[in-house]
Amino acid sequence: MFIKNCWYVVAWSDEVPDHGFLTRTVINMPLVLWRDSEGRIIAFEDRCCHRAAPLSMGRQEGDCITCMYHGLKFDSTGSCIEIPSQTRIPPQAKVRSFPLVEQHKWIWVWMGDAEKADPSMIPDTHWLDDPNWASQDGGYIHYDVNYLLITDNLLDFSHLPYVHPTTLGGSEDYAKKPAKVERSDRAVKITRWALDIDPPPFVQKAKSFEGKVDRWNIYDFVLPGILIMDSGMAPANTGATEGTRKDAAQFRGCQAITPETDNSTHYFYAHPNDFVFDKKTVAEIHKMIAVAFEEDREIITAQNRQLELDPDFTMLPLAIDSALSQFRWLVDKYVAEERKEKSNVA
Repeated sequence: MFIKNCWYVVAWSDEVPDHGFLTRTVINMPLVLWRDSEGRIIAFEDRCCHRAAPLSMGRQEGDCITCMYHGLKFDSTGSCIEIPSQTRIPPQAKVRSFPLVEQHKWIWVWMGDAEKADPSMIPDTHWLDDPNWASQDGGYIHYDVNYLLITDNLLDFSHLPYVHPTTLGGSEDYAKKPAKVERSDRAVKITRWALDIDPPPFVQKAKSFEGKVDRWNIYDFVLPGILIMDSGMAPANTGATEGTRKDAAQFRGCQAITPETDNSTHYFYAHPNDFVFDKKTVAEIHKMIAVAFEEDREIITAQNRQLELDPDFTMLPLAIDSALSQFRWLVDKYVAEERKEKSNVA
């Protein structure tokens, strides 16, 4: 159950070499990514149209790829321009290419109707390369679970004190603070404030707070699975709720959940901050966040194992599930609309 007419993060920019290939599967489609002679990234279906051999096992020749099974050569549009065994090239001799946008260190791929690929739909993640914000790039985790279990986790932060007690969590009072949930056409917005609580451990190591803090997590969760978050904390009772963020520790979380297959997922992440720029400290923050995200992976993977044992198990909905329910409703809505449109065309 995947939305196709949307932008998925497929890789970090530095994952695609100047010469050679990066392979990655997105919504059950094998892709090969490569750069042409001008450095532009191209994405093909990683299957030769002849016998489905992986083009990623082929050879790059300038702005072309040659399949190393029977020698078919494809130009940067995916059209076959040479077949060694014959002079005539059938019009159907081509491989599918996908619209791509390389922006703020992320590579976005459009998996649906190419004519509908609108770059203005890509969420703003400029903090990833904004000199006023510091972060360590390259955050990536591979999950062997369906992507919706991960989006569920990210849409309900009441789990922080329990899954991440020594990293992101902090006081269990955080879980008692209700979140405000708002739904728009393609996103769910979550606003959660926790006032006068203990600061979480991961921030204390970079910016020590002497007393209690007011903590916020305000984020948009955009289809198909992009989290753009304004988060942070400031000394308690110093006006953070009214917009005054003096002596605050602020982050702009950028996370992308990209389905690989029905039962596996790519997870890209970075957490730019505006209060510490020392490379060593930035690396330490990234390391602790990576530890916390591994804690998420452990609990979600264990949850998935339990669900696989009983596919008929029905999860009990609670009030804290409002945001994830709203997001799953949006996913179902857009999947149904695409299926209906495809049916009407057929």
